[in-house]
Amino acid sequence: MAKHHSLASDLAALWFQAPMVIAARTQAAAVAAMTGSATDHVEASRMVTEKVAAIAESVVAANVAMIKEGMGMAVALAAGKTVSGGHDRVTAAVLRPYAKRVRANARRLSK
Repeated sequence: MAKHHSLASDLAALWFQAPMVIAARTQAAAVAAMTGSATDHVEASRMVTEKVAAIAESVVAANVAMIKEGMGMAVALAAGKTVSGGHDRVTAAVLRPYAKRVRANARRLSK
């Protein structure tokens, strides 16, 4: 079963771990430019592939979260209840794919 993180932990991952991942990958790109190492070029390709996958996953997650929030609001309004915004749930859904990859990359690149 997947471990779910809160919005706060996802934001913390992006705040603290993303700069470490960027620094490690920048160093790898500089080494690749100087040495022409195939391993470093693989890392650059992986970086681009992961970003495209995270964007696609994030868009789908945002749409699903907005549909769920809209359906919840429609049911609440039909029942005559007051409706509060579910912006945190949508924001969490959008950030989760990025935070998941940042955590994984921070672990992998710190070895």
